[in-house]
Amino acid sequence: MAARKDYYRALGVEKKASPEDLKKAYRKLARQYHPDRNDGDAKAEERFKEISEAYDVLGDPEKRKQYDRGAGPYGAGAPGPGGFDPGAFGGSVSDILSNLFGNAGGPGGQGGAGTRAGGRTGRQRAQQGRDLETEIRISFDQAVEGAQVPLAVPTTAPCPTCRGTGAKPGTAPKICPVCNGRGVETEGQGLFSIAQPCSRCGGSGTVIENPCESCSGAGVTRTVKRYRVNIPAGVRDGTRIRLTGKGEPGLRGGEPGDLYVITRVSESQIFKRRGDNLEVEVPLTIPEAISGATVEVPTLHATKRLRVPGGTKHGTVQRLRGEGPPKLDGKGRGDIHYRFVIEVPSSLSKEQRKAVEELSKVIDGDPRAGLFTGSAS
Repeated sequence: MAARKDYYRALGVEKKASPEDLKKAYRKLARQYHPDRNDGDAKAEERFKEISEAYDVLGDPEKRKQYDRGAGPYGAGAPGPGGFDPGAFGGSVSDILSNLFGNAGGPGGQGGAGTRAGGRTGRQRAQQGRDLETEIRISFDQAVEGAQVPLAVPTTAPCPTCRGTGAKPGTAPKICPVCNGRGVETEGQGLFSIAQPCSRCGGSGTVIENPCESCSGAGVTRTVKRYRVNIPAGVRDGTRIRLTGKGEPGLRGGEPGDLYVITRVSESQIFKRRGDNLEVEVPLTIPEAISGATVEVPTLHATKRLRVPGGTKHGTVQRLRGEGPPKLDGKGRGDIHYRFVIEVPSSLSKEQRKAVEELSKVIDGDPRAGLFTGSAS
């Protein structure tokens, strides 16, 4: 019998580690051993699978409880007393209720070799694979123009040794002798009876007396799948891209889940994203703002010249229509907003100071006079 894997040791944390501690440990190790940073290093890839598997269990509160109890696929072949494995019920509320109230082993039920109350053999229910979510980092230019980006995703696959049964080759899961494959135990209390997950099998309806040594009875192994993701032009930071059927494989012939890729876009030194549009700060000198000027400004693919009218105030915006990033709905492009910022020198030469003094003599008026209009006398 294979020894149970120590997931806490794999992440380098104590058993009392908080969810935040687990997340920090996983992120640190994932960055260190990610296949993209260790191209061709088989040991690093194996370590990456190990820490991904560990966090997949410990990062899920229900799975962590089962693991700590030694229940479900984390025990020596079968869940421990009182162990309740929600995954064994198909993963959905309707599946859980269906099993709890007597349909666990019937047609479409969950018990693999289970029986109904009348003792007839049930048929395993196909279960859709879990959706996965990952992040991908792209440059500002890739977000604007679109790109094809490589991506490595840790996921699970049916164990090649036991073909997903969790049992040692040559053996098979057996009907649970306590619940007879129903996955529940019923206790009578007066006029009512209470159905609870089976204390022997944890609700699966079957027990594995000889677990597969490759997967420790889980029926799945960790692996890393590699894709090339097409990033559409115009994505923003936080855009979710759905890859249908690229999630975890389904159980018992079920459809695979989906993979959701979250884009993390590096900031541009020039352009700031503002919804569908971009914004650029354009510095102006004091004489340019007062007298007006023609200035050269950047666009996404070249440069253009803008006319700054005389008397332009700090923060004035000019818009260049249709020169921004493509819109994700395919309806044209956004705009570029040029925000003029008047640059005030922090120090002046004697000549400059003299010129400012002469200017102040010929420019009359108090620009703050309007602040006191209507104030109490």
